[in-house]
Amino acid sequence: GRERGVMSTAHERNRGRNRPAGASGQAQRLRAVSGAGMDRPIERRFPRWFWPAVAGGLALAALAALLWAFWPQGGRVLRLEKGLVRTARVTTGTFEDFIPLRGTVVPARTVYLDAVEGGRVEEIFVEDGARVAKGQLLVRLSNPTLQLEVIAREADVTEQLNNLRTLELQFARNALDHERNLVEIDYQITRLERLARRREALLAKGAVSRQDYEQTMDELAYWKRRREVTRKAQETDRRLQEAQIRQQKDLTARLERNLALARRNLAALEVRAPVAGLLTAFNLEVGQSLARGTRIGQIDDPDHYKLQAMVDEFYLPRVEVGQKASLEFEGRRYALRLKKVYPQVRNGQFRVDFAFVDAPPAGIRRGQSLPVKLTLGDPEPALLIPNGPFYQDTGGHWIFVVTPDGKRAIKRSVRLGRRNARFIEVLEGLEEGEEVIVSPYTGFAEMDRLQLEEGEAS
Repeated sequence: GRERGVMSTAHERNRGRNRPAGASGQAQRLRAVSGAGMDRPIERRFPRWFWPAVAGGLALAALAALLWAFWPQGGRVLRLEKGLVRTARVTTGTFEDFIPLRGTVVPARTVYLDAVEGGRVEEIFVEDGARVAKGQLLVRLSNPTLQLEVIAREADVTEQLNNLRTLELQFARNALDHERNLVEIDYQITRLERLARRREALLAKGAVSRQDYEQTMDELAYWKRRREVTRKAQETDRRLQEAQIRQQKDLTARLERNLALARRNLAALEVRAPVAGLLTAFNLEVGQSLARGTRIGQIDDPDHYKLQAMVDEFYLPRVEVGQKASLEFEGRRYALRLKKVYPQVRNGQFRVDFAFVDAPPAGIRRGQSLPVKLTLGDPEPALLIPNGPFYQDTGGHWIFVVTPDGKRAIKRSVRLGRRNARFIEVLEGLEEGEEVIVSPYTGFAEMDRLQLEEGEAS
């Protein structure tokens, strides 16, 4: 409004110069009425808050640029002293696919001793740790209940044998009765046949009556029929008797087998060594009561050994029976072969057994720990990073990569492959020459970037 007033005043002034002198009085009256004579040019000024606002905006822009330079990926940042972490370079080399293990020397064969029948310890004949021969008596137990059971089974078998003998005797008598009857019948038939022939001749001469002749023939027919019936009865009795005899013999055989089993259980109260070897874990006391199936000791083969080792469950899909391994002992190398894999995983590990390809070292002892190198594959060229504790914190899915200036470390997704005691195979996500953090990530595993500083972290 003021600018328009100034411009109109100047315009009126110029217009007044161009008017005739007679009009000047009228113009002066008009200026006096409008107050235009009081207008003057005014300098333009900014508000007091303008320049502080500009300075604040520039500061925010500088801070945003700084954050963009130091935090290009966003996320959480931790300032950390560079000397607190250990770094390593990504290199190209030959990856040896093996895993180092700690094998324990154990006997190649172990026979466990269990109490077949429970009982009370009566006598102990050997001490723990002694060498025993096959069949040697180790301990004697007592079990009155088992002894009474054996006596009862013996009585059952005896009774059944007596029943069998009685039945056989009865069948023999019946067979003799049938034979006696047949002999009597055959005698009567022979006698009557002779009498019939004589009377037939006398009947032709009229010396005997026809009635006597017919009576003799009827009696002969009777004895022949009786002989046939007696023979059939004898055959029927014989078949029935044979079936009953077989049944009784089968029952007797079962009772005898049960008796033999009871006697073996009774004999098992005398525990003997099933094989020759070294008796261990044999800790019994006279008077001690043992339940059936109680483990009372074991016998180890003292001349043949194998190695047992625990392997991380990470390698379970790659460990197979027959794989090669080696052992270094007293400056010599001994070949091993993976003999057995136990699939049960406990506390993140599973157990394997190794057998010596040749004779085991002469100086090893049971329970001794030895370093074993299990070969999983052939050596191959690969991109490598040193194996470190970081793997347990990341699972091999990501890693902190140090920037070229060494001032920052940025989390990066990677794909790692095989690993051994020294190196881990890199499949994706890293390039040769890059620097990575391989020390534990404890305390900053949740961070997205690390600000590495020389000296103490603030």
